[in-house]
Amino acid sequence: MSTWIVRFTANEVGRFLNRWSSPSRCLDPNISTPPPKKSSGCGKKNLHAQLTEIKAAHPDADVQLWAMDEHRLGLHPILRRVWVDNWFGLLSAPVHCRYDWFWLYGFVHPRSGQTYWWLLPRVNIDLFNRALADFAEHFGIGPKHHVVLVMDQAGWHTSDQVVVPEGLHLAFLPPYSPHMQPAERLWPILNEALANRVFETLDDLLERVEQRCVQLLNLTDFISGLTQFHWWRAFQC
Repeated sequence: MSTWIVRFTANEVGRFLNRWSSPSRCLDPNISTPPPKKSSGCGKKNLHAQLTEIKAAHPDADVQLWAMDEHRLGLHPILRRVWVDNWFGLLSAPVHCRYDWFWLYGFVHPRSGQTYWWLLPRVNIDLFNRALADFAEHFGIGPKHHVVLVMDQAGWHTSDQVVVPEGLHLAFLPPYSPHMQPAERLWPILNEALANRVFETLDDLLERVEQRCVQLLNLTDFISGLTQFHWWRAFQC
């Protein structure tokens, strides 16, 4: 099975192919899962305080507020309802359920609607570190340009092994709060290009996702309106 590391920018689309195996999954109900983290994360007030602190510590630097999330895509079809002229007619959706997948890493700047995408075979600390390093390099994050990146408290986000580039600051949302994550709004519009379709291989699906990501790069006004929550506008960055 092929694996890939694909990077999308406004000027380039690259692909890196390797060999990989799907990670095993344990479905044994007798194995207990660890309790959820008790960290409160950064609510609206804490996020405002973090931004204020960073701006005060770096008065000459430009500070932006971004968000990121991961989305799993695979050969299991995405089914959606469709409008029909005659409800007596029977419509069928093609279904061929298979369980191979990859992950889409999405970064969004809600104020401008700018997006940045990575396609990766899995989620783990090493790949998360690569994505952060490339994100920082691409946008020139450093002493004069700081970015606060809002994300959830997934284990590969909060690990002590995460390497955070200079000028990048991670802000974690409270547990179970996807409604506070602007990047969550990216996935329904991404799925529009995949719904009610069957892809024979992951490469076929990957090609369609690439095309959709490139389209979304140019829809900055639409994405800004979709992801810039009313309370997010108050940050002005």
